Amino acid sequence: MTPSLELGLDTFGDVTRDAAGSALPHAQVIRNVIDEAVLADQLGIDFIGLGEHHRADFAISAPEVVLSAIAARTEHIRLGSAVTVLSSDDPIRVFQRFATVDAVSNGRAEVILGRGSFTESFPLFGFDISQYEQLFEEKLDLFVALLKQEPVTWQGELRPPLKDQLVFPPVEHGRLKTWIGVGGSPESVVRAAHYDLPLMLAIIGGDPKRFAPYVDLYHRAFREFGRPAIPIGVHSPGYVADSDQQAREELWPDYKLMRDRIGKERGWPPMGRDEFVREAEHGSLYVGAPETVARKIAATVKALGAARFQLKYSAGPMPHEKLMHSIELYGSKVVPLVRDMLA
Repeated sequence: MTPSLELGLDTFGDVTRDAAGSALPHAQVIRNVIDEAVLADQLGIDFIGLGEHHRADFAISAPEVVLSAIAARTEHIRLGSAVTVLSSDDPIRVFQRFATVDAVSNGRAEVILGRGSFTESFPLFGFDISQYEQLFEEKLDLFVALLKQEPVTWQGELRPPLKDQLVFPPVEHGRLKTWIGVGGSPESVVRAAHYDLPLMLAIIGGDPKRFAPYVDLYHRAFREFGRPAIPIGVHSPGYVADSDQQAREELWPDYKLMRDRIGKERGWPPMGRDEFVREAEHGSLYVGAPETVARKIAATVKALGAARFQLKYSAGPMPHEKLMHSIELYGSKVVPLVRDMLA
């Protein structure tokens, strides 16, 4: 497991602030994200994922466009979404866009498909939120059919059928790597196994080991389907600084601001400092000096048998300069430390 362990980064393009404390324009945030990805590539980080959102506090609504810009300035880092909200998109267009990113990047594209924990895209694109589950199930079924890159004959209830339809451009070499992003639904875990797709666990709170039953379910489903299991990945938030104290003090105000803004929409109480500390010490917040973060990542990888770990490094309005330093520490210190700990 450990020789093939991949260590990556994720961002939603959180709208950050400038030196005077003012929010940066969305366009500047997008340009900064591209620079962050270029730095990650230079440091040898394996993957960068861009989340899709359609709201004021996140700048990236079209990850594939930004990924193509990153592809033109990088050489090795794999490029993907984190996640693509398939339920409110067209599976054929999603496949075409990522096949295009794959061409631009010479085979480095991936897609992580999810139902979306944010639902702003449903009214924006004219989808009925009451069909949340059915939309994802049907569109995933069609997307998996597209992965074979053969003439597609398909029929569902929510869109017109297809008969012997080819989709262009094809992926140049092999099959587009496609993950299913899961936040804790057993049905989604089994669905990923049914379609023979790798599982990306979004663990954003609590002890990561509480997801071990989902990993067991995933492996059990593969056995029942008579196929060998595919390795899993983990996505969790974090921040790296020169010391544990510095990391916590720098992250806390921006993390709380982001957490409370989203929590207010979902009926959560405001986050207290005690909860933040608990998440940092025992939960799924990977914050601290490089060795602290590395130890925690290594423990999660061991506990869940993960083949990839993706750190969501952006946190609310935290300035671009601090994010760049966090990326530098992650790539130059955390990544080698994790590999040494798991060797």
